[in-house]
Amino acid sequence: MNGLLINLEARTVSNNYFREVLYTDEYLQLVIMSLKPMEEIGMEIHEVDQFIKIEVGEANVIIDDKEHAVKEGYGIIIPAGVQHNVINVSQGSLKLYSVYCPPEHQPGTTHETKEEADAEESLEK
Repeated sequence: MNGLLINLEARTVSNNYFREVLYTDEYLQLVIMSLKPMEEIGMEIHEVDQFIKIEVGEANVIIDDKEHAVKEGYGIIIPAGVQHNVINVSQGSLKLYSVYCPPEHQPGTTHETKEEADAEESLEK
């Protein structure tokens, strides 16, 4: 891929898929997500650094057993090896984007639902 030029806020806000990888290169990856009310990403640890930006909604973010309330406009940096989770506590969908350095997911990955994402990830283990 030769870069990406996008209205990231508009694309993130209009997304209704649990996870969609928009861009991947050797050093980073851009992913948009939409979580239903009370849905969560699930407790996880990545071997890569991650940046998350909340575009719509409110969430509880757990980083190394500490819970933080965040909302639209918040940015979160999660270093590699740190346990974390994002839980949507909004009445509506939580819309966010995430940048992984280096990439975490297969290029072009799209999961319409969390169940689909969980099923694929369990096959990879």
